[in-house]
Amino acid sequence: MISQVETLYLIASFLFILGLRGLTAAHTARRGLILAELGMVFAIWGTLIHPDITRHLDHIGWFQTYKWILLTFFIGSAIGIAISALIPMTRMPERIALSHAFGGLAAALVGVSEYYREYGHIDHTTMGALGFEVLFGGLTFTGSLMAFGKLSGLIPGRNITWPLQNQSNILMFGGTFVLLVLVTIDPSNQVLFYAMAAMPLLLGILFVAPIGGADMPVVITLLNSYAGLAASATGFALNNNVLIIAGAIDGASGFILSVVMSKAMNRSFRNVLFGAFGKVDEGDAAKVAAGGERVQEASVGDAAMLLSGAGSVIVCPGYGMAVAQAQHVVGELAEILEANGTEVRYAIHPVAGRMPGHMNVLLAEANIPYTSLLELEEINDDFKNTDVALVVGANDVVNPAAKNNPASSIYGMPVLNADLARSCIVLKRSMRPGFAGIENELFFAPNTVLTFGDAKDTLEKVVDALR
Repeated sequence: MISQVETLYLIASFLFILGLRGLTAAHTARRGLILAELGMVFAIWGTLIHPDITRHLDHIGWFQTYKWILLTFFIGSAIGIAISALIPMTRMPERIALSHAFGGLAAALVGVSEYYREYGHIDHTTMGALGFEVLFGGLTFTGSLMAFGKLSGLIPGRNITWPLQNQSNILMFGGTFVLLVLVTIDPSNQVLFYAMAAMPLLLGILFVAPIGGADMPVVITLLNSYAGLAASATGFALNNNVLIIAGAIDGASGFILSVVMSKAMNRSFRNVLFGAFGKVDEGDAAKVAAGGERVQEASVGDAAMLLSGAGSVIVCPGYGMAVAQAQHVVGELAEILEANGTEVRYAIHPVAGRMPGHMNVLLAEANIPYTSLLELEEINDDFKNTDVALVVGANDVVNPAAKNNPASSIYGMPVLNADLARSCIVLKRSMRPGFAGIENELFFAPNTVLTFGDAKDTLEKVVDALR
């Protein structure tokens, strides 16, 4: 007979699956989020009435049983609400990385505390689950903190490399796995366990340090997968079915998304993790900067005139739009153009920004309809019939070298066909290269003009000129 706890956990698991399914489309995302939140309510409910918690309820009373749970519940809720309220949508990638860090830390701490609590009575299977949980929890914690630091600018976003970095990292991971095997064979060896628990904390730092800031979307989704695996292992260790199911879903979906993101950049998963992609040589950077003499620079008035005469405009947003927080001004510009009869649509590249869906979320915040946000496959063929392509802070995702130059490091990567529009306006701060560290051929095309400056300030001036 299924217990009340297992029934609640089963309901929670179904709601998690339905919630994830809802998040696959913009028009059902809100419903999916609500279903997932409701699933968490059922999961917490089931945990609060779990026999491991209520077995002493009759002896010590309600308050003594739940006081620490309630205290930490309110503290955690206050922190979560504060973080969500204070961090703007433009910083959502950092917010997610920080959440992953806390999730990994929670899994690791549960593993360590369970080992301490059950020391001397742990069987080999449970020890293996605990070790796996601590390993991936610790790796997720420090790796996510590194990702947060790179995205927020607290740590240099460039690739931090050193001699034999890949070999040393792999050797260290192998050593950690050997410690996991040994402590599984001999759960009573505390030295092995705590050494195995400490190693992943260093590994998380060393694995993420060589990865450039622009590859953080893949790193974040991979760390999400690690957090899911740690949660699933926690479920096996604690005999908690909802953790097993939810962790497995999280782990599988995070890994699939990482692979999809890598494919969108036409790069192997291995290259993202070990390739130190985008490492810019200072000589190359100087060469790119010097190329600014060959571009066609346009004033705000020139850009406004091109847009005012356009019958169709496709906006290509990138991370620069997020940095400048220009999404609301983009919405204002679109309103003015549409009032004059111009068709305005938005081309969303899968790796534009710092996380999957980053551009969609920012533009939706500016009340831009989801129906106007089109994926690369839906809109790419329309550029050749478009009057103006407006590139707002995007770089490598609009670089024609990916299509035309077999020698380019991004050759084969799907890119937006902004170069095929009749005119292309690029808003950029400077001629610095993008994450790939290479020159963007679009900037020197005869149908392209560049307007330099902060994207938000530039667009505000364009909007004033159009009015």
